[in-house]
Amino acid sequence: MPLPIDVTTDAAPHPAPALDAAALRRPLGATATFLQLSSGFCAPCRATRRVLERVVATTDGVAHVEVDVADRADLAERFAVTETPTVVVLDRDGAVVARATGVPSLAQARAAVAVLA
Repeated sequence: MPLPIDVTTDAAPHPAPALDAAALRRPLGATATFLQLSSGFCAPCRATRRVLERVVATTDGVAHVEVDVADRADLAERFAVTETPTVVVLDRDGAVVARATGVPSLAQARAAVAVLA
């Protein structure tokens, strides 16, 4: 299911296996989790964080986990990250349902998790 975001979307060369809370080092959302792969110097990453945090604040069961690719090279490699921000949407079981690069609008981010509710 593609992420309903009009930013550049991309797909990993091979589908990534599901992530659990131990691999993510954070709990998964009851419905969905935004995994944001960022870098410290990335202004679009800060804008993406604000959008995703707003969705989390207004949507039950959705979590946001932001990781710096410099600190979590394992996740950057697992998801073949070539630019930041890269957002991966996980379902409640940690399975990847979509991914996109760039800054989503609030409506786009809400739509990405609405399909999992």
